This record gives sequence, structure tokens and C-alpha cells, in this order.
Amino acid sequence: MKKIFFLLCVLSITSFGFAQKKKNKNKDEIPVSQSITPVDSAGVIEPVSADEQQSEQKTPHWKENWKFSGVVGLKISQTQLINWVAGGNSNFAGITFANLTLNYKKNKIAWDTNLDTDFGIIYSSEFIEPFKWRKGNDKINFTTTYGYEISPKGNAKSMWFVAANGTFKSQYTIGYNYAQDGTRNKVSNWVSPSYTELSVGVNWKWKELFSIYYSPVAGLVTSCTDSVLRISYGVPIDKTATASLGMTFRAGIMYDGVKNLKILTNLKLYTPYTDKEQKFGNFNVDWDVMITYQFLKVLNVSLTTNLKYYPKVLFDEPGKPKQRVQFQEIFGLGVAYSF
Repeated sequence: MKKIFFLLCVLSITSFGFAQKKKNKNKDEIPVSQSITPVDSAGVIEPVSADEQQSEQKTPHWKENWKFSGVVGLKISQTQLINWVAGGNSNFAGITFANLTLNYKKNKIAWDTNLDTDFGIIYSSEFIEPFKWRKGNDKINFTTTYGYEISPKGNAKSMWFVAANGTFKSQYTIGYNYAQDGTRNKVSNWVSPSYTELSVGVNWKWKELFSIYYSPVAGLVTSCTDSVLRISYGVPIDKTATASLGMTFRAGIMYDGVKNLKILTNLKLYTPYTDKEQKFGNFNVDWDVMITYQFLKVLNVSLTTNLKYYPKVLFDEPGKPKQRVQFQEIFGLGVAYSF
């Protein structure tokens, strides 16, 4: 019995020591899910560095909060007319355009910035010398909105923000109207006119598709550095700018739910509270629409429209200058990159 008891004790101590050794060994082993290494086509195991493992596991920090999207491209058209009884001019036209949006969202802070710009030229051998090259398109629309979220909890699709907004609208170069007698009249220039607006209000966003902004406190500065053009844009002849206080409303849609299709539209209204030349309720209107569809990776078909109405912008009419609705439509095929 003593021999049997002694033997059992020896076996117990040996088993305990073996179990402890195995346990310690398992602690040093890497879990199966983390120890898998890639194998190439020849069956040779390729080691994975620590930096590669870390890059696969972690998303870049800036992608968590920032989103950059837009459309950039070039459209070119050529028209040749020979004995064309319907009339017209043989011409070559080119337009380069960009609509870029940068969004930032972290916790309760949201910051949205958009640049909508284009520039185009037209050439025709049938234009009167020396004005065969003419400007076709010229636009700068810049908007930025910074907001702090005040949404009720429990609704992630609908968000409310207290926001500050800034916008700038102008053009790059001199623009002319061309008369039949071969003369031309200057109608625009760099920051002549330009419209700069600063406002504070409330911004409502539904998902990333639709947004509405309203501000009861909006300041608008109309600039015109070219003295020849000041009367046409409601700026006193002895000043380079005029300012007013009013209210503004803006609505926008950015739809990209269908692959390769983008629909961007923005409507903006502004009316001053006190202005001798523009009564309250008589709105400045800006409505921009861009529809683009990309196919074969690089080709792009697009439709762009711009509608404007500014009560202070006067057009030469027989007897007395008058206000007019401004409208532009561009439909074309070209090379573009959408992202």
C-alpha cells in the first residue's frame, strides 16, 4: 500500500508539472486567426510585416470624418456649316468644368464646402475680326457651411444644425456682348460683379441627399471694381461695393444612388430688409442644375443649366434699362472623371 501510494504521488506531481509547462507554452503561441500568412501561387509562404497587418486592421483616420466627391471634365464640340440655309456659324467650342464637394463630420460638428466652376471658349472663322475667339462660359460659385448639430436623439437620417454660411460668386475674365456692326460692349470683369454673402441660421439635412438652409440674418456685399460697369449692377459710381442686410434661403440635392449617375442642384434666394432700389420680397434668384452620366469609364454626357434673376442687374432696352431673367443651358459629351 505504501508503494502504491508513493507511486500515485509521483504520477500526480509529474502530471501537474507537465500541465503547467503546456499551459505556459500555449500563452506564447499566436492565435490561429492572427497567424495566417499569405501563400503565393507556387505554394511558398510569404511573411506579412507588422506594418501591413496594422494597415489592414485600421482605416486611415481622415477617412472616418472626411468625404471628397465631385465631377471634373472637358467637353469639346465642332460644327461645320456649308450652304446651310437655316443659318448659323461654323464654330469650335470647348468647356472645362468642375463641381467639387468636401464634407467633414465628427461628433456634432459638420462642415460642407462646394466649388462649382467652369470656363469655355468659342472660335468661329465667320465671326467679325478681330473677335473670332470669344468667351462662352465663365463661372465661380463657392459655398461653405459650418454647423453644430442640435438634432434630437434617435433619428440618424434627419439632422438639424445651427450653422454659419459663406458664399462667393463671380467670374474669371472680361465678358462682352457683340453687336452686328462689329462692335462689342463690356458686360463683366473679374469681381465685377461679385457677390459675397455671410449669414447665420439653421441647416436641416436628410441623409446626404437633401439639405435646406435658412438665415434671418444675412449680409450681402455686391462688388464692382470696374467703374464702367457699376451702374449696371446697382453699385454707386463713386464706390467699389455696396452692402445690404436681409434673409436668405437655400436648398440643395446631391443624388448618386444610381451607379455612374450624379444629379446636383442648388437653389438660392436672397431678399434685403432695407434697400431703396430693391424692396423686401423681391428676391435674387440663383438656380444651378448639373446632371452627369459616365460610361466606358472616361466618357461623360452632361446637362447643365443656370438660371439667375437679380433685380438690380439692368439690361439695355429701347427707352429704359430693364430687369431680365438670365438662363444658360449646356448639353455635351466629353471626357470626365466622377468620384
